[in-house]
Amino acid sequence: IAGIRDTLYKNIEILAGPQTDTLAPDKNRLRIINRYLVTSFDSGFYEVPPIYAELQTETGIKRFYSDYSPLQVMRVNIAPRDSTAQIFDIIVPYKAPLTFMEILPWILLAALAGALVWLIIRLLSRFRKTKPGYEPVIIKEPAHVIAFRELEKLREQKLWQKGEVKQYYSRLTEIIRQYLEDRYGVYSLELTTSETLEELLKTGFRKDETYMKLKDILNGSDLVKFAKYKPEPSENELHFENSWQFVDITRLKEEIREVSSENSNKEK
Repeated sequence: IAGIRDTLYKNIEILAGPQTDTLAPDKNRLRIINRYLVTSFDSGFYEVPPIYAELQTETGIKRFYSDYSPLQVMRVNIAPRDSTAQIFDIIVPYKAPLTFMEILPWILLAALAGALVWLIIRLLSRFRKTKPGYEPVIIKEPAHVIAFRELEKLREQKLWQKGEVKQYYSRLTEIIRQYLEDRYGVYSLELTTSETLEELLKTGFRKDETYMKLKDILNGSDLVKFAKYKPEPSENELHFENSWQFVDITRLKEEIREVSSENSNKEK
């Protein structure tokens, strides 16, 4: 085979070869197989031009050409896995299973305790309602507590692992947007991503690393929901981790009780 040296085609280099095998199917034919080891550092689809073999005959040299050969070069991911972007489940220690008779006393005890607690609550509630000027006080959970609970539910549902990627990002952004409303008063559920970011800056929020995390979460979710972008599994986990970190960093610190207790001590 002529015309093959150190390069098979552009961006396709020959590392070794040829390794020649000669076979004789019969007396009138001879099969010669040349094997080459090639490599390429540019991924893509190539059409390798025909190569030819020369045969010396009585009338001169004849050339026999091959067809175009398609070759697809795919990139191999050699980057080390980033374990920090992955969320692993808690491994429960193995233990011997309990029998029903072993847990029955605890079930009865829990049922009795629950009944007593319910009865006490009912009696206290009825007693308070009989007081004049009684108004029930509704204590709303902190915004970060609600967000963490909903994020944990989303993780347990494993939506993107089931192929429901769009539903996963819709729910993820819904949790974050509701958190922005509860924490900063930004009605993000009724706003676009750009409008949400603008309103957040008006509250005094700074354009720092935490702000960029939020921007990446919302823009990435928009790509999946509206541009039909298909993220990698690592991207799904990263957006979840960034959402969790955003809530944790921006949550309202519970310092009010400490200040109140200090003031009361001073008054005493």
